[in-house]
Amino acid sequence: MGIDNPGLAMLIKHRSKPNQIESMDLVGTVEGCDVVIIDDMVDTAGTLCEAAKKLKEAGAVRVYAFITHGLFSGPAIERIGNSELEYLITTNSIIPINNEEMMKCPKIRRVSLGPLL
Repeated sequence: MGIDNPGLAMLIKHRSKPNQIESMDLVGTVEGCDVVIIDDMVDTAGTLCEAAKKLKEAGAVRVYAFITHGLFSGPAIERIGNSELEYLITTNSIIPINNEEMMKCPKIRRVSLGPLL
């Protein structure tokens, strides 16, 4: 796989109840690859950080996250800071309550939606 032939893998999560992951299964191969997680929203970042950990365990070289809406509730920023993620890019669609703390995290980068609108 290379830049001209990117691969595709999926993590399938099963929840037993809200905010609790029962299992997370990887479908596909990520060994030796840089991986991009694409998701609509991150709240407490538990699922996201667990996904990054699973991908690294499966042989991913680097893991990045592209998230549309960054809520960053509760322990999210600390989890991201301690996670396997190289960095997370989110938009400014939501300004989280803990915005100053978020801006200090070297793994979180925010881009403006302004040019798209």
